[in-house]
This record gives sequence, C-alpha cells and structure tokens, in this order.
Amino acid sequence: MANNETEISRIKIKFKIEGLGEAEGELARHLAPRTVDIVVRKLPFEGRAALWREEVYFEIPVKMGEEKAKSIVEKGTIAFWPIGSALCIFYGESKPYSPVNVLGKVTRNVELFSKVKSGTVIRVEKL
Repeated sequence: MANNETEISRIKIKFKIEGLGEAEGELARHLAPRTVDIVVRKLPFEGRAALWREEVYFEIPVKMGEEKAKSIVEKGTIAFWPIGSALCIFYGESKPYSPVNVLGKVTRNVELFSKVKSGTVIRVEKL
C-alpha cells in the first residue's frame, strides 16, 4: 500500500485529559469505515468521563448503529458504543458492556486512562 493511502486510512488523534496530560491514538478506517468517517468529521469534541471496569467512555455527538461490532476487544482499543453514543477507551482487560464498533487504538500513554476519575473532561482532536 502506498504511503499516502496509509495517511488517508489512518487518522492520528490526541486525547487531552484534564489534570493528567495527553495521550495519542490512531483511527483506522478499515475497521468501521462509516463510523470512523463520522467521528472524524465531528472532531474536535469533548466529554465527561464515565467508568466501566477497565474502560473510560464519554458521550460524543455521533449517532450510529453497529458496524462490524465486536464483543471482545484488546487493551488500548478505541471504540464507539452505539447504545450510549459514546467513545470508549479500553485501557485494560475489559469486555464491552455490549458490542462496540472498533475504531483504532491508543498509541501513546494508554496508562493515563487508568487514572481517569468519573467526570474528568477529555478532549479529542486531530493530531
């Protein structure tokens, strides 16, 4: 695959986590093309963190059904939860509450998400 095609299919993002610092991630279009496209179009956005097991999630301005939804995800996965219209970051061994559309993965500072408290503001923007 040519390098410029890689740039189009992989979108680098940054998470600004209130009081903790920044993490980086990458969204991969092939994982859920329609969901990734709509999420990228809505950037930047922010939300207040909620916690579920080893996962941080927050509501984002996206309404979307399931697309290649998965019930099991790896540590570091960035996903969209259709039922909650939420962006999810799985920082540990956690199983989603219900199937999620996998969007990509955290590429730097995934451990910051383990320190997030409920209500922390997280801003997501293009890198």
